[in-house]
Amino acid sequence: MGAGAAEEPAAELTGKVGIVLPTQDEPRWEQDETRFREALEAAGYEVEILFSQGDSARERQNVEDLITQGIQVLIITPHDGTAAAAAAELAHEAGVSVISYDRLIRDTEAVDYYVTFDSIAVGAQQAQFLVDNAEGTDNPLYLYAGAATDNNAFIFFEGAWQVLQPKIADGTFRIVNSSEAVALQDTAELSREQMATIIDQITTNWDFNTARNLAEANLTAAAAEDKGDVFILAPNDGTARSIADVFAADPDVTSFLVTGQDAEQASVQYIIDGRQSMTVFKDVRTLVDDAIAAAVALLSGGAPEASGAYNNGVIDVPAVQSPVVTVTAENLVEALIDSGYYAADLFTGLP
Repeated sequence: MGAGAAEEPAAELTGKVGIVLPTQDEPRWEQDETRFREALEAAGYEVEILFSQGDSARERQNVEDLITQGIQVLIITPHDGTAAAAAAELAHEAGVSVISYDRLIRDTEAVDYYVTFDSIAVGAQQAQFLVDNAEGTDNPLYLYAGAATDNNAFIFFEGAWQVLQPKIADGTFRIVNSSEAVALQDTAELSREQMATIIDQITTNWDFNTARNLAEANLTAAAAEDKGDVFILAPNDGTARSIADVFAADPDVTSFLVTGQDAEQASVQYIIDGRQSMTVFKDVRTLVDDAIAAAVALLSGGAPEASGAYNNGVIDVPAVQSPVVTVTAENLVEALIDSGYYAADLFTGLP
């Protein structure tokens, strides 16, 4: 669905849409807020956007407040996918349709639709970048993950593991910073419980300081052979920048490649400057359009168009997946500037 597609069915939208996003502390969610507000208001829709600031209790209060304001559709990115089930159930009990946005609400029937990027592909593209740039054997590999409370962290890691595991098994990579991952390195398909043991050990909690502290602890514990030319699976751009700064400051690290996702402006500059290796671009414009189209369908009594489904532990939630793109210094201008996502004058040193 192209940009602006949400404007066409404006006459059908007679109700109010409430949106709950997880935090204002990450550029990604500020971008989403802007895209939602601009698209909805330009089309004449009524919208209220609240932030939960990483607090499930506040998230639930936000939902209660929006219900009181008379919303008919709730678009929510859960801080904790399981904890958010209670808020979704409150909305359903009030006759409000629930769209899970970017992260899946788990363990409840109170989810009507899921709008997401292809999260398996995100992890797979991050891992494939590392694989494509690895030569020889015994390359030190550092693994980092998102928050254990976020279902997406599991999906990203699952996608990455599918690509990395064969190259770990054949000796191309050697895992440095996770004994749990080492213990499972011959297991091609991990159960959720097995992934949880690894993620608990390498979680950044999507927090810059947590990522920095974990990377510092990892390098402090690392032997000389664990440094040199290293490969780093970082889950998103914010953590990637924090981790990259730590590895760049270690004199025993000769070079490093580090992944990311979200194409945050700061990380785009890092890529231009050679301080971050890649990011996975998830075009928020497309995701916002998909979410608005789903809201319009639900408000008009229809069913949103689905291209698949995700099981949330209780039901298969109808879903639509937006594509993702690997961005490096080589295709950055084409993917992010020429597409109109960013203006060129936001950056210095563009190729």
